[in-house]
Amino acid sequence: MIVRRAHLRGAVIGLLLIATSAPVVGRAGVQGGESKPVLRLATTTSTADTGLLSALLPDFERQCGCRVDVVAVGTGQALGLGRRGDVDVLLVHAREAEDAFIAEGHATRRDDVMYNDFVIVGPAADPAGIGKTKLAVEAFKAIGKANAAFASRGDKSGTHTKELALWKSAGLAPTRKMSWYLSVGQGMGETLTFASERQAYTLSDRATWLAMRGKLTGLRLLFGGETLAANPDRDLRNDYGIIAIGQTRHPFVQAALAARFVEWILSKPTQDRIGAFGVDRVGQPLFYPNSHRRPNTRDAGQVTSITVR
Repeated sequence: MIVRRAHLRGAVIGLLLIATSAPVVGRAGVQGGESKPVLRLATTTSTADTGLLSALLPDFERQCGCRVDVVAVGTGQALGLGRRGDVDVLLVHAREAEDAFIAEGHATRRDDVMYNDFVIVGPAADPAGIGKTKLAVEAFKAIGKANAAFASRGDKSGTHTKELALWKSAGLAPTRKMSWYLSVGQGMGETLTFASERQAYTLSDRATWLAMRGKLTGLRLLFGGETLAANPDRDLRNDYGIIAIGQTRHPFVQAALAARFVEWILSKPTQDRIGAFGVDRVGQPLFYPNSHRRPNTRDAGQVTSITVR
C-alpha cells in the first residue's frame, strides 16, 4: 500500500493506530483473511511517483509473506517518522541529514542503494536564460536576477534541501514574500505539475522528470543534459540510502523484517532490476544501483519468511 503526501496525516494516524493496537512485540495485518507481518517504509516521493516501488515491492512481499505499507513523503518528514519510531525502515536522499539521524542513535548504519541526478526544468521560452549556463548555481543566479517564477518543493525533502544549498551558493535567499518564489509544500510529482501550469522553473530529480515529462506540456529540460552522463554539473548527483530503524531507541519497530528488507534491496537481483527500471519507457535508467553490500549468502535475492508473533 502506497500512501502519498496529500494523505500523510491520515496515513500517519492509521499507522499509529496499527502500532498502538498491535501486540507489544510484532505487528500483523489481515489481507484476504490471512494474517501477515507488516513492514512500514517511509520514502521520498520520487520512488513512488516513478512507479519503482510498485514494480519492486511485490517480489519482497511474496518472498517474505508480508505486506509493505509505504508512506511517500519528503526526506525530512520521513526522517521525522523514523525519529518517532513510527516506521521500520527509510529509503531517503539527503546524506547530511541521514548521517545526523545515525549519529542521534536512531539507527546503526546507512547503505547506498542507488543514485541519479538533479535537473532544472522550466518554460520553453526560458526567460532567465539558464540554458546558456554551465553550472546549476549560475542557473539559480540567473533565475533570481530575472525574478522568474520558481516552484520550490518547500517540504524539507532531499530535493528541497539541495535547492536551498544551491540558492545559498548563489548568494541568494528567496522567501515566500517574494512574488516569484512559489513554495508549494508538495511532493515532486505535484510540484512538477504546478510548475508546468504556472510556467515556472523548478529543480527535479531526473527520474521523476523522465517518468512524468509526457504530461508536463508547459516544461522543458533546460539544465542537466538529456542523460546523467551529459550533466555538466557533477554537484547535481543525487544519492539514495537505506536505513533500518534500530530497536535500542525504538523497541517496537519490526527490526528483523526491516533487516531482511535491507538485505533484499541490496541484493544483486534487486539491484539489477533497479538498473533496468524505466529503460523500456524512457530509453535510460531512472535509477543507477550502487550497493556495495551484497551478502554472499543472499546474492540469489531470496529472503527467509517472517513469522507473525
